[in-house]
Amino acid sequence: MTTLDLTRAELALIVLYLNKAEARDKICRAIQYGSKFVSGGQPGTAQIVDKNTSLARKVFRLFKFVNDFHGLISPVPKGTPLPLALLGKSKNALLSTFLFLDQIVWLGRSGIYKNKERTELLGRISLFCWLGSSVCTTAVEISEIGRLSSSMKKMEKEFKGDEKHHDEVYRAKLQKSNDRTLALVKSSIDIVVAIGLLQLAPKTVTPRVTGALGFTTSLISCYQSCRLSAQVTWMFYRTGYY
Repeated sequence: MTTLDLTRAELALIVLYLNKAEARDKICRAIQYGSKFVSGGQPGTAQIVDKNTSLARKVFRLFKFVNDFHGLISPVPKGTPLPLALLGKSKNALLSTFLFLDQIVWLGRSGIYKNKERTELLGRISLFCWLGSSVCTTAVEISEIGRLSSSMKKMEKEFKGDEKHHDEVYRAKLQKSNDRTLALVKSSIDIVVAIGLLQLAPKTVTPRVTGALGFTTSLISCYQSCRLSAQVTWMFYRTGYY
């Protein structure tokens, strides 16, 4: 592979990544929470950037509630335990509600919808929905990691020495377990971020703490999205698409 080929592949990855509304949203999220960390809740340029970026992000999420609504009405995979299925559906319902209400909040804060009191109320309700969805996501990831761990332990008994690291099925499960562990870390931190935004524990979860944790989960989201784009780009590159 020549230097030119590598450059083309890297540029293709950047183009593919930035063409995704989700990726742009996560970049803006990092800017938003980074500004919140810098401002510490105090008036100034950083706080203005925080508020303006927060409002701008809502445009990227227009009609995004349809994704989780589709997941809500879709059948669960066969063999999924009932409690896990209920948690997954609860997460879809709460996240879909959050994203739907977030559109009304955007209408209110952009001046289209004139009822400010109701806008603030709906904004608070939407954050509670996001908090609930993060709790459900955390519970789902813990359960799925446990199921994967149990499955991998059964497979390990059948291998000798380092054979398991050469088995594609085992390596796929290991990678999936690592991905879910990262998702678990992100959702767990997002619970604290939601608590900070709702000011449920203002003395402990301050605006600066909320900003730092939100910035951290934003970087995790950017990494997850970039990793997926890289996999797609490499697949296209191998087939000669680029």
